[in-house]
Amino acid sequence: MSLLTVKDLRVSFRQDGQLIEAVKGVSFSLDPGETVAIVGESGSGKSVTALSTVSLLGGSAEVSGSVTYDGQEMIGADDRRLRQVRGNDISFIFQEPMTSLNPLHTLERQIRESLELHQGLTGDTARRRIIELLQRVGIRDAESRLGAYPHQLSGGQRQRVMIAMALANKPDILIADEPTTALDVTIQAQILELLAELKREEGMGLLFITHDLSIVQRIADRVCVMKDGEIVEEGPTVTVFAAPKHPYTRKLLGARAVGHPAAVPENAPVMVKTEGLRVWFPIQKGFLKRTVGHVKAVNDANLTVRAGETLGIVGESGSGKTTLALAIMRLIASEGKITFDGGDVHGWSTRELRRRRADMQIVFQDPFGSLSPRMTCEQIIAEGMGVHGSPDGRPRRVLVGEVMEEVGLNPATMDRYPHEFSGGQRQRIAIARAMILRPKLVVLDEPTSALDMTVQVQIVNLLRDLQVKYGLAYLFISHDLNVVRAMSHRVLVMKQGDVIEEGEAEALFSAPRTDYARTLLQAALDLKA
Repeated sequence: MSLLTVKDLRVSFRQDGQLIEAVKGVSFSLDPGETVAIVGESGSGKSVTALSTVSLLGGSAEVSGSVTYDGQEMIGADDRRLRQVRGNDISFIFQEPMTSLNPLHTLERQIRESLELHQGLTGDTARRRIIELLQRVGIRDAESRLGAYPHQLSGGQRQRVMIAMALANKPDILIADEPTTALDVTIQAQILELLAELKREEGMGLLFITHDLSIVQRIADRVCVMKDGEIVEEGPTVTVFAAPKHPYTRKLLGARAVGHPAAVPENAPVMVKTEGLRVWFPIQKGFLKRTVGHVKAVNDANLTVRAGETLGIVGESGSGKTTLALAIMRLIASEGKITFDGGDVHGWSTRELRRRRADMQIVFQDPFGSLSPRMTCEQIIAEGMGVHGSPDGRPRRVLVGEVMEEVGLNPATMDRYPHEFSGGQRQRIAIARAMILRPKLVVLDEPTSALDMTVQVQIVNLLRDLQVKYGLAYLFISHDLNVVRAMSHRVLVMKQGDVIEEGEAEALFSAPRTDYARTLLQAALDLKA
């Protein structure tokens, strides 16, 4: 008997007086000890389908069809029954643990809440169970971490805490919604192995939602491919990957960032150069806040980037990738020499630094988090012009329309708000905001990790085209080594603040010189295997 059976599930949302159908007659089942993956692009209905299983969509959703857990109907179930099932029999792991965990509560308090609610555990009994859970998911020195807050943990550790919370009550079904998207390849591999191990030992059913087909191929027994709210293909993972029947499935399987960036002109000037760049954060203790040590975020980094060149920066979480880029842009304090476009960055006055900000732009990982929900697309893209003025004196709306076309957006949508765009479109808005000032250096901090594979390919091609057109220098930070290889002329590998290897992209990927670089590459290959 199946643990979870979904039949003819239909979900609609009322928006601006219209009823928009998000899920259209979806049917599938999940057996004990089985992993079923739901894949598809953003907006295909994957997450809505998962949330429907325990009625987590809110009052704006109209749901019909049937969802049965252990033979009992969930659609229309009363609140008491749903509270018993949620987090107890069916648990969730969400994509971004930093937004799922309460920043004001310690790890112990957050896990204890679930144990008290569903099992009535309190006091030392609950504490022992919490320590056991944290140890089970690989948190070292678990007892000493009970008083830690989410911001004091790395991305991988936060995701492990989310898994511990999900497993606290030994659920029958674990629903993992993009649980590894924002993690480095080595951490991804650890999390996937942990989930597989827990599934084997506990006999859970695992419903895995993702856009990363390499992960699906590795862990799923069956796969459901969704498009526009419908399952267009379903079957054993081996069969679907070996002989996909639907054109959309074939499109997803073929979506992969390939090729190489255009060659850098021989006479290209040096845009960025660092010598002995160091970023150390003081560790202060005691009433007088005396410095007792330092967190060495970046140690003596030396790099050079020319106009029209991309330097890929890779390494695990906490290796110093983003800190290095922020120091180059003088967004955080640093020591050592930074030269940008022939000028000494540390020597700039506040007024000169403000003027040069137009030449140094950044695109962040999460476009939804970096775009103000209260501003229209036009206002967001033109935000920098309010500080630096128009690059060529033309009206703001004209320039916004031009740059939107340049990044593949329809100028007619410039009066819409971020929530009215897809993930890929929001990332294009973020890129347009950076490009409208015609910068010379763009920092791309994980710009494709939250995007579907097909959208990733589009964004990589767009960034390469813009680089050739304007001679842009890129600092490309990513944990997706396939994308790094497609984007970068040279690659810099960081570990715990140190630059341990640097060289031409193809040479480094073909024959890494250090054990750490080989470990990173092997982890990426294992995920693709």
